[in-house]
Amino acid sequence: MTPDFAPDSPDALPLWAVWKGDPLAEQAGPWPAASGFSGKLGEICLLPDASGGLSGALLGLGDRAQASRHRFAMAHAAGLPKGLWRPFLPDDLDPDEAALALLLGQYRFTRYKGTPHDGARFICPQGADAHRIAAQAAGEFLTRDLINTPANDMGPDALEAAARALAGEAGASVAVTTGGDLLDANLPMIHAVGRAAEQAPRLIDIRLGDAGPRLTIVGKGVCFDTGGLDIKPSASMLLMKKDMGGAATALGLLKMLALTGAADRMRIRVLLPVVENSVAGNAFRPGDVLTSRKGLTVEVNNTDAEGRLILADALTLGAEESPDLMISLATLTGAARVALGPDLPPFYCDDDATADALSRAAMAARDPLWRMPFWDGYESQIEPPIADLDNAPSGGMAGSITAALFLRRFAQGAGRYVHMDIYGWQPVLAPGRPKGGLGQGARAILAALPRILA
Repeated sequence: MTPDFAPDSPDALPLWAVWKGDPLAEQAGPWPAASGFSGKLGEICLLPDASGGLSGALLGLGDRAQASRHRFAMAHAAGLPKGLWRPFLPDDLDPDEAALALLLGQYRFTRYKGTPHDGARFICPQGADAHRIAAQAAGEFLTRDLINTPANDMGPDALEAAARALAGEAGASVAVTTGGDLLDANLPMIHAVGRAAEQAPRLIDIRLGDAGPRLTIVGKGVCFDTGGLDIKPSASMLLMKKDMGGAATALGLLKMLALTGAADRMRIRVLLPVVENSVAGNAFRPGDVLTSRKGLTVEVNNTDAEGRLILADALTLGAEESPDLMISLATLTGAARVALGPDLPPFYCDDDATADALSRAAMAARDPLWRMPFWDGYESQIEPPIADLDNAPSGGMAGSITAALFLRRFAQGAGRYVHMDIYGWQPVLAPGRPKGGLGQGARAILAALPRILA
């Protein structure tokens, strides 16, 4: 479905949003208090008119001190009746946040079961930027759909088809290098990781815009990760359809940039190394030493640390154009989740001004990120005795940092580099975030770009 707001209409019913413990709207009359309405999160109080019909409703937002994002999405989850509604917000609730929550609450993944959202519809809250909010929701819906689709229907071929479809909508150009052509194009590590799969590995290269600063986005596209010959336990494979979450988020961000007109002000390049990490006789092996596009050699000490290998070639390719800003998005390490959990992705950046802009934008966009250090003291951990780099340092400590340091070696040449170690998955139901695929970082990037690339 395409998320959007309903046109304004005099027939819309009022929906008053209320913080727990705050005075109720005078228009509500005595009915809410008589029916026990308190304003707790997600609570709905339907208001009757004089004839017994529906005159409006109250929506509880809960306690102000609760750390809950996208509260207004509870209007969908709480079962607000089907119809057209006009939201009225407390003065201290950001109208953009409320508007985004209303659209995100419409999301349903219905490819295999169920029906698209067919419930309440909303007029955009007064003061919100309807077009920009709808663009953000559309990008997020694309990301979620791509991640939620299992690998039998979202392998490298299907992910390429989705990228081509989006490029066609946005008026972007696409070039794809596949299979053995990756070797001719000097993208050897993408080929090595993906060569054992039935569907060939590839590098998808999308360009949009022809003037302004250069922005390059690199998204990890491992459509399924068995772990390779260092095979994962079966329980660890259950979520590995989401290992292309970086590519899915990059495509969602591209959709946001296209719909908001940002491509008129910058030159955007999206690079997606896309593979399946499979087990077969020609799979790359533990102990192999691979030579990257950059010429650096990499000892493979774990075939389950494959994401950084494919990203390395794509980052090298992107850096060769010396973009003003290069960003990598990847579901890269379990260590990031151990450190910060699934809801707070770390990002790495050496430039303080860029990092500050991202941190501020992440808070404003309700798309949280947390800065982590490129800690130079750990550089020696990624340098094995027989090659330039190690893809999986032993010891298990600082795994997200050492992965980021590995990638930074290949991003040299970009004006500024940001790496985001995202999770790409919502493990439990939350307002506006059903269990399943989730975009992380895209809205923060969208909000920060005007300041970073000014």
